[in-house]
Amino acid sequence: MGTGAITQYVDVAQLVLYAFWIFFFGIIYYLVREGHREGYPMETESGRGQITGWPMPQPKTYLLPDGSEFSVPNDKVSPQKLMAEPSHGWIGAPMQPVNANPMLDGVGPGAWADRADVPDMTSHGHPRLQPLRFSPDFTVNAKNSDPRGVPVIGADGVVGGTVSDLWIDHSESQFRYLEVKLPDGSRSVMLPVNFARIKSDVVQVRSIMGHQFAQVPGLKREDQITFLEEEKVMAYYGAGTLYADPQRAEPLI
Repeated sequence: MGTGAITQYVDVAQLVLYAFWIFFFGIIYYLVREGHREGYPMETESGRGQITGWPMPQPKTYLLPDGSEFSVPNDKVSPQKLMAEPSHGWIGAPMQPVNANPMLDGVGPGAWADRADVPDMTSHGHPRLQPLRFSPDFTVNAKNSDPRGVPVIGADGVVGGTVSDLWIDHSESQFRYLEVKLPDGSRSVMLPVNFARIKSDVVQVRSIMGHQFAQVPGLKREDQITFLEEEKVMAYYGAGTLYADPQRAEPLI
């Protein structure tokens, strides 16, 4: 009867165990290196840190669908300026926004990434996200409530605007944004569907107040939204979960 032994001290099970250890170490090594492609070189409180050697990987170049190339990691400096300052004098103190409207400072839950200022495209080369007025092949399901013309209420119960249109994801056939016209009619702003609670007669938003809809970052064009614009819009509502009301930033106990 065979025992699987190769020599007096080594058998198949032992070789398989060693092979697993080598494979597992290789996976960890690979993931640690690949995890250092985004967000590096690091920026510290004392200036831009330069990290070389392991675990920094060699730059990898990606060919994008539009024919352009993008390499990571890279030395591209973010155009963003830190709109925050330490809340105390010691190193590592929490950062707090400095402007009158902290929801536009790009810090904390309102942080946004420097994504490309171009729209996401479908496989056919058309903007992936567009309002229904530019998408005649799509409509609202008859079994669902159509929020167009319905008022949008902020967390304070104040009307922030009226839903004027819906933005459809052509690739997923789902609505991603509500377009909200401000009460004074001066402009329309975007409201991500995941920040809205849609009812038959009202759309409720808990992250921001009614008057704060006026400062939602706008779009360059009325028929498309870019990656960068999506980042800023999402960041504004995300920031509202902490900064829309000063009481939200206070301790719970």
